[in-house]
Amino acid sequence: MTTTDLVLPPARYEYGGDEFVFVEIDQAMSLEANFKAMTITAALRARSVPGVIDICPSNASYLIRLDPDVLHPAELVEQLRALEESATALTADQVLPTRVVDVPILYDDPWTRETLLRFRDRHQDPDATDLEYAARINGYAGVPQLIDALAGAPYIVTMLGFVPGLPFCYQMVPRDRQIEVPKYVRPRTDTPERAFGYGGAFSVVYPVRGAGGYQLFGIAPAPVLDVSQTLPDFRERSVFPRAGDVFRYRAIDRAEFDQVRAEVEAGTFAYRIREFEFSPAEFLADPDALNSELLEVLYR
Repeated sequence: MTTTDLVLPPARYEYGGDEFVFVEIDQAMSLEANFKAMTITAALRARSVPGVIDICPSNASYLIRLDPDVLHPAELVEQLRALEESATALTADQVLPTRVVDVPILYDDPWTRETLLRFRDRHQDPDATDLEYAARINGYAGVPQLIDALAGAPYIVTMLGFVPGLPFCYQMVPRDRQIEVPKYVRPRTDTPERAFGYGGAFSVVYPVRGAGGYQLFGIAPAPVLDVSQTLPDFRERSVFPRAGDVFRYRAIDRAEFDQVRAEVEAGTFAYRIREFEFSPAEFLADPDALNSELLEVLYR
């Protein structure tokens, strides 16, 4: 059986008044830290512990809200420490039920290009587009090669935040293959709705138009937030992404972009979704093999 030991420092536990417990798995973001946070919070959720109100996993930490009249915070911490110990050595049979989702992206689109060109005075390289800059500092021969890498491997949704529905995603490749870019020197005052951005090692889809500082690489034709809840994927929740989802940001052309936009406007668009039992231990043992399996499951 595949077993992977997570070499991470002991978690740090903090109380937030009487109603919150914050747990920091590691100060640095890594897939190992995120998998550990996901494994612990999934196990806690499965226990349905009386007094636990909300469970919020994050990049390398998590936050629990509780009812102190039902569950003492110190008692909760004892349970979390036990879960931390059990999540230190991951085995293949420890799985996280997740969704694998095809998320189409029009890279180098005219809308984000127009926006980024208006804000070159706030950028590290005013003479290049965001894609050109990212390709250069990450050692790619050009923009097409960078796009191939962006779309080639799936991403895990590590947390939601900044604005409602925004998924922070970390590409599921070894650290030496991570694409990394700095945020703008000064934030933009405008970002198109559904823009596909990149900052640090995280990708995002901006749910609404507004300010932003991530490099702009493209735009999604389909929303991640639908407050009207008219689209099929949003009937139960106005926010589509969930922590632990696996997204494949597939490159599309303008014709497919327009087709998806028409389906969204008609209220008929639905994401391509496949349920999957994700094993962090198997992924860490052979990332490329499991990524191939994820994509095979998604498109078969």
